[in-house]
Amino acid sequence: MAVPAQSSPREAIRVSGLWKRYGALEAVRGITFEVREGEIFGLIGPDGAGKTSTFQILAGVMRATGGTAHIFGRPAREARAETGYLTQAFSLYADLSVDENIRYIGDLRRVPPDVVAERGRRYLAMFGMDRFAGRLAGRLSGGMKQKLALTCALVPEPRVLLLDEPTTGVDPVSRREFWDALAHLAAGGLTIVVATPYLDEAERCHRVSLMHLGEIHATGTPAELRAGLGAQRLEVRCARLGEAEALALSLRGRGGPVMDVQRFGDRLDVLTPDAAEGERALRDAAARARLPIADMRMDTPTLENVFVTTLRRLGQQPAPAPFPARHDHGALSRQTAIGATNLTKRFGPFTAVNNVHLEIRYGEVYGLLGANGAGKTTTIKMLCGLLEPTQGHVQLAGERGRVRSERVRQRIGYMSQRFSLYNDLTVEENLNFFAGVYGVPPDERDAKRRWVLAFSGLEGKEREITGSLPGGWKQRVAFGAAIMHEPTVLFLDEPTSGVDPLARRAFWAMINRLADAGTAILVTTHYLEEAEQ
Repeated sequence: MAVPAQSSPREAIRVSGLWKRYGALEAVRGITFEVREGEIFGLIGPDGAGKTSTFQILAGVMRATGGTAHIFGRPAREARAETGYLTQAFSLYADLSVDENIRYIGDLRRVPPDVVAERGRRYLAMFGMDRFAGRLAGRLSGGMKQKLALTCALVPEPRVLLLDEPTTGVDPVSRREFWDALAHLAAGGLTIVVATPYLDEAERCHRVSLMHLGEIHATGTPAELRAGLGAQRLEVRCARLGEAEALALSLRGRGGPVMDVQRFGDRLDVLTPDAAEGERALRDAAARARLPIADMRMDTPTLENVFVTTLRRLGQQPAPAPFPARHDHGALSRQTAIGATNLTKRFGPFTAVNNVHLEIRYGEVYGLLGANGAGKTTTIKMLCGLLEPTQGHVQLAGERGRVRSERVRQRIGYMSQRFSLYNDLTVEENLNFFAGVYGVPPDERDAKRRWVLAFSGLEGKEREITGSLPGGWKQRVAFGAAIMHEPTVLFLDEPTSGVDPLARRAFWAMINRLADAGTAILVTTHYLEEAEQ
């Protein structure tokens, strides 16, 4: 008896020769791809690649300039009732409760009230949110807000779900829960297209497309993309990481034994076309430099290695301009820059920070990890003098207790969790304002301003309104503004939230340079590979 052939999943989305122009700007340039039913399909790329424009066309909220986008055989604009869409920014109502937001979206999508109630209860229970049905949306943590947004998108029970960077600013536990929910939904037949700056998340997609400057340059499963890189990764451990990094970078070049170097807190990751040859070249160079290597082992490349290497081949990463440093804080080495004893903060009956002790020395990069609501931002605000502690003592930049003084403020830099510049000023006006606030000497301002523009990729765009920039570019400008005065102490509260991997590397290269020059740096992050830094 013949065995019946198993049918393959049918096509859910077909994009053919898609273009989107905004005047002279070509945001999407003739892309073609297809997504199968029940598939989780990742669209990854740097800021400005055209991902959001693609999502808006697929969601039917914007017309294409050319080409076609079909959802289950129908034009995307005609299939809006079958599509759920989560935008980058939280788009629900902060002053409505969780239940009220769900009812509002259900009514907007013409779902019967009793059906909305049943589906809302089911999805809230699935995401562990049923206890918070009466809480105002504005009082939810970042992860809970995203789960509410996902619940609202699922209430109409769409056949296709579009997620544009849904977990930006969400802690690792909530991100894992979010992705477990997506895997469960996809197993039930829901088709999901997701953009994410976190490449550990992209590893959970069935297939991934790499997008750059409006074009798709590679598509495949994560394993296929890693195998297609034609490289291996070496983990190198030694005591003098700064010297080892410079040594490895000297071996990088076309046809050389080193393709890429990334510095972490306790090791280097070196990408090489041949592990044996790469190890031999590194050990020989280290021996000539009298640099002892403690350990070197081979591992497989990551999807981030694929991303960075592909973009470099496309000329995406020019040589970074050197930071125009005028001050070296090396003389402060080994002294305490930030200290806290019994640090506690209560808001009424709620204890946000409980009896924290820490000591951070100049030249050290110190990470604070924790879920949303753990107290990280409150701790930073107390340490830098923005918030008075309920009890405990703070030491900052050589001062005890008087951390709100003008002298201390001129020695610290602070990049807040929420975008800290002025959206209605131009980039140039923001930089001029912060140079004045931080007391950057007039003869240094032009060089520092030019460096921030180069670091941010905004040369020639300094007169653009800051609020119009994509999130990743905003973060780069905010980081540049926080270090223009070369602080001895730097507070960075989730500085790379929503920033693509290439820009994230530029951030951390600069953070390491500042630490090497003696700056004490306290960083909070939700991205655990970043915590390895």
